[in-house]
Amino acid sequence: MTKPSGKPSVLFVCVHNAGRSQMAAAWLTHLAGDRVEVRSAGTDPGAEVEPAAVAAMAEVGIDISAEAPKALTVDAVKESDVCITMGCGDTCPVFPGKRYLDWKLDDPAGRDVGGVRPIRDEIKALVEGLLAEIALEEQP
Repeated sequence: MTKPSGKPSVLFVCVHNAGRSQMAAAWLTHLAGDRVEVRSAGTDPGAEVEPAAVAAMAEVGIDISAEAPKALTVDAVKESDVCITMGCGDTCPVFPGKRYLDWKLDDPAGRDVGGVRPIRDEIKALVEGLLAEIALEEQP
């Protein structure tokens, strides 16, 4: 499951790329460092990352304030080994040979930071599990 770079690549996708997928990408980057290529995108990108998501991640020492929602592209999916969707349903392109996961997570849109914390923590647990799976797959 690795690219020529030797790193597995993960793409997180949600509708607006303004909350869940941004937090997931930040967690994976934080936990994996440069061992994994990390991307995030949205099927209908929002104008900005949800302020409550930015605040919730800042509470755990991860700064996503400079991030901006990005549009999902066919190339982003093609370049990824694992594509993880979060509430975008059937709007994500599907390619043979890719691994797809769908994480059922509440949408942080419109919530205050207190409402986003449980989502942030659930995403961290899912990312930790994903990272453990990737590490196992990398073993010779």
